[in-house]
Amino acid sequence: MAIAVWKKIDEESIVPALEQAGEKLDSAADQVVLDFSSVRRVDKGALQAMEGLSRVADEKGVRVVLCGVNVHVYKVLKLVKLTSRFSFLS
Repeated sequence: MAIAVWKKIDEESIVPALEQAGEKLDSAADQVVLDFSSVRRVDKGALQAMEGLSRVADEKGVRVVLCGVNVHVYKVLKLVKLTSRFSFLS
């Protein structure tokens, strides 16, 4: 399985980073890995961008893997029912 995109997500620019990752989905072989280790919280805009990214990834058959997600961000993703749309790495 080839990893085509590995992107570190900065808490200050989550939405633009997710949009950039979405643009690279065409070149992604199997999966895109997003490093959330520096993200401590997500807001409504970030959640909407994550939902959009997961929708486009599903359409293109690309798996989105989130790594380094802290427990608080994971709980928010769980509350808004987005955890099933992503894979997670510790």
